[in-house]
Amino acid sequence: MKNTPLDPSQLYKPCNVEQLKFSSTQELEDIDIVVGQQRAVEAVKLGIHMHKNGYNIFAMAPSGTGKLTTVRQLVEHEASRQCIPSDWCYVNNFSQPAKPTAIKFMPGHGKVFKQDMEQLIEELSIAIPAAFDGDEYRSRTGELESESRRREISELSQLREEAANAHIILTETATGYAFSPANENNEIISPEQFNKFDKDKQHEIQKTIFDLQERLAKLLKNFPIWRKETKRKLQALNREVAEQAVNHSIDDLIEKYAKQEAVLSYLNDAQKDIIEHVLDFLPRSEKMLPFMELTQESNPLKRYCVNLMVDFSGKKAAPVIYEDHPNYSNLVGRIDHQAYMGSLVTDFTMIKPGALHKANGGYLIIDARKLLFQPYAWDTLKRTLQSGEIRIESLERALSLISATSLEPEPIPLNLKLILMGEPVIYYLLSEYDPEFHDLFKIAADFDQSVSREDNDHDYARLLATIARREKLRPLSQNAVARVIEQSSRMVGDAEKLLTHLRSIKDLLTESDYWADSNGHEHITNSDVQQAIDHKTHRLDKVREKLYENIHRGTVLIDIEGKVTGQINGLSVLQLGEFSFGQPCRITATTRLGTGKVVDIERETELGGAIHSKGVLILSSFIAARYSRKTPFSIAASLVFEQSYGHIEGDSASLAELCAILSSLAQIPLRQDLAITGSVNQLGNVQPIGGVNEKIEGFFDVCAKKGLTGTQGVIIPATNIKHLMLRWDVVHAAQSGQFSIYAVTTVDDAIELLTGMEAGAVNEQGAYQPESFNGQVEAQLLQFTKIKKAFGSKSN
Repeated sequence: MKNTPLDPSQLYKPCNVEQLKFSSTQELEDIDIVVGQQRAVEAVKLGIHMHKNGYNIFAMAPSGTGKLTTVRQLVEHEASRQCIPSDWCYVNNFSQPAKPTAIKFMPGHGKVFKQDMEQLIEELSIAIPAAFDGDEYRSRTGELESESRRREISELSQLREEAANAHIILTETATGYAFSPANENNEIISPEQFNKFDKDKQHEIQKTIFDLQERLAKLLKNFPIWRKETKRKLQALNREVAEQAVNHSIDDLIEKYAKQEAVLSYLNDAQKDIIEHVLDFLPRSEKMLPFMELTQESNPLKRYCVNLMVDFSGKKAAPVIYEDHPNYSNLVGRIDHQAYMGSLVTDFTMIKPGALHKANGGYLIIDARKLLFQPYAWDTLKRTLQSGEIRIESLERALSLISATSLEPEPIPLNLKLILMGEPVIYYLLSEYDPEFHDLFKIAADFDQSVSREDNDHDYARLLATIARREKLRPLSQNAVARVIEQSSRMVGDAEKLLTHLRSIKDLLTESDYWADSNGHEHITNSDVQQAIDHKTHRLDKVREKLYENIHRGTVLIDIEGKVTGQINGLSVLQLGEFSFGQPCRITATTRLGTGKVVDIERETELGGAIHSKGVLILSSFIAARYSRKTPFSIAASLVFEQSYGHIEGDSASLAELCAILSSLAQIPLRQDLAITGSVNQLGNVQPIGGVNEKIEGFFDVCAKKGLTGTQGVIIPATNIKHLMLRWDVVHAAQSGQFSIYAVTTVDDAIELLTGMEAGAVNEQGAYQPESFNGQVEAQLLQFTKIKKAFGSKSN
């Protein structure tokens, strides 16, 4: 019978301080890459170097594992070796203002072009008014206007002279011109005098006046025509003067950008538009809206501005952008509007870039969870990647929620490497439910939450040194590093592994630094680290304390002494936020004559999960296969977790449940000073479970509260030995013989520890020894079968 407890050296794997060749982390160099992530690093590098469509990267790891730091380091290193991408500007489309034009520039040249255009407009704002204010322009306009006036006056004078020769006077009235008859002295005669003339004389005068009026009417009709001609001549003069002023300033720019076709085309269009709207450059008084008497907004020169969307001047590498809030507008950009007199107005200068613009030609990093939470952001991002161009469009317009006229900026070609970061479950869900996902994200970089502890202590110490320096914390002493390494193994739940969850490590170092400061230590010591660990546990263990208090006061029934038939102490783990702890629970079983059915009360009441139900079915199959190979399986059994009022999941209690059923069958009591955990398969082999450290410590705390007797302990699967990183008080109790940890590989090993009896083996006849535990179980099942047959014969 194997009942030897594990050696205390197996309960905790300390860090070998002698292998740490430094006195403090101040002596260690920084480490660039997270320790032990070779697989993920290789995947990221492959994705970075693959310049083919669809080879974007999905970095899989829970939040806080340092994947962002790792990805940024790798990407920035690669970006430093790449060419700086192009600048992009939006300019006015003079023929179609609602469709601004995108122009591509060499890195840094977009800013120069913007400055050139600003300087051009500034020069023209001075040159054009000066040209139109010059003596030559005034003289020529004066000549044109004088010539027009002279022509009108000359024609009117000629008509007036002809009228005077016919004794008709041409006079100007408030409403126009009028002809009046005159005497020989050219004095206007009165109507009474006119009426004294004979009829022939009157008709002659009236006919002369009528002819003069017709000639005057024709002459007056010519005046607007002559004035239009004068106006056209003035416009031609204005255009001539404007061309001289504009061409002189803009020719230098045209020559400078002669090799850039898009810029040259824009400058030519701008030149024509400036000449056509030359009056916009001349000083003028503010226009008033008569019905509101408000100053009308007027900035006609704004249409010659340059909207610099992407500026890489001063950059030495390709861009690496992390978008923390990846909503629709922050990804593809937006078109802002300005409220003006009760309406919203916009123009090409209000187009704002998104993360895709800023990262174009480089790398864009996005948190997948944040992206998926934003409405329409995921679909928009996929569509943009598939089309290979960034199209700025308001979300309302894209969804056809509004039909108002808006800008339609020319799309900008997209060329970047997209890196999504998220938990593995997000990657697998997208793989399953989004058929386009793998077309766009062909590289999966799977970050591990733990690395092998073997030969990694020095690199891990460098990692701690790097974190301490970046967070401006005190250096860690040699013993403090050893304590953090040990705690790291405990946090990952494996004595042979180290935790790579950087956020948890950083939090531990930050709190340790606080206690080092409170204790007046120059370096973080192992006592500071332990104080940080203990204080965090104390902050979070209120629920655990209340549960253990209920056990101590007898509210929750847990026996830690004596023996009871069909009753056993199982172990479970409760996870509350960042804190998890073990909780002992009483499992009871009853058996009776039946038809081979094991009733899982938890499942029947819908409090048991599928995995737990599976474990019960497995142990039922084990009992039938071992003890009833040649006879009917005539048993009815019931299993329940006593005082359990919540959902139960997992199969880690199947070994305890099996032992309780067998105890009830054989009517052999089980030790209550031992708790047990482990799952069992159909062959009776004990399988590993999770949370072994918390489970052991949970039962230890309950026993310590009531008083250690020296016989108490926990039975665990032998395959869990490598996971043991128990608290020091548990290890010390094991060293002093007050508490024991037993490891078992089969059900028989557990039975022997719990009952103190030999489990028994099958003899040559295929039966168990009658005095063994298995023999008594077999005998009871056989007795059930006989009783069943007896009842059957009576009923017949």
